[in-house]
Amino acid sequence: MVFQPYTLEEGRYLVKLARSVVEAYLTHGKIVIPENPPPRLINDNYGVFTTIETVQGEKFELRGCIGYPEGYRNTLYATIYSAIGACCQDPRFPAMRREELNSVVFEVSILSPLTLLDDDPRKYLELVQVGRHGLVVKRGPYSGLLLPQVAVEECWSTEEFLIHTCVKAWLPGDCWLDRRTKLYIYEAQIFREREPNEEVYQRDLLGELAKCRK
Repeated sequence: MVFQPYTLEEGRYLVKLARSVVEAYLTHGKIVIPENPPPRLINDNYGVFTTIETVQGEKFELRGCIGYPEGYRNTLYATIYSAIGACCQDPRFPAMRREELNSVVFEVSILSPLTLLDDDPRKYLELVQVGRHGLVVKRGPYSGLLLPQVAVEECWSTEEFLIHTCVKAWLPGDCWLDRRTKLYIYEAQIFREREPNEEVYQRDLLGELAKCRK
């Protein structure tokens, strides 16, 4: 069954929430918790990632991406704090300035629970589906996560997706073939702005993948 826990209306709420808490934080230095949010966002505790991208003509450049693979308190809080993390705590980028808000788009990814693959690693090429799954690699103190949309945006094969996730964890690209490496899959429901502070839609990764592979 496809993982889609939230309605489009709830997804719109989450994306607008991410933008509004970042705006408040960059303006006043305070984290604002909304009153009377949709009840399910308080009762659920899914993993959440917020991605912020700068609009460059028809292209988008990553500005920050931070999240909680296995949740943080509840979906509402995970969205709020991942958004703050994406704007100001991603070590790859300087903290955002308020003036950037009109030139960035927000995307919120809701993650399903992680599932450990314990089959023969040679079967991973069949079990991992680009366009459906995201990946987490863990081995000793090292770990790496790539969201499912990354493989689609890069038009990777399954093997390329596995390799890049290993590299993200600072491990050899073929570490997924080593039984000492733990590989987890998950799905994501992704809500995104089409333009800065404009319409929010739900991404169809399989549809995007079909286009990139034409």
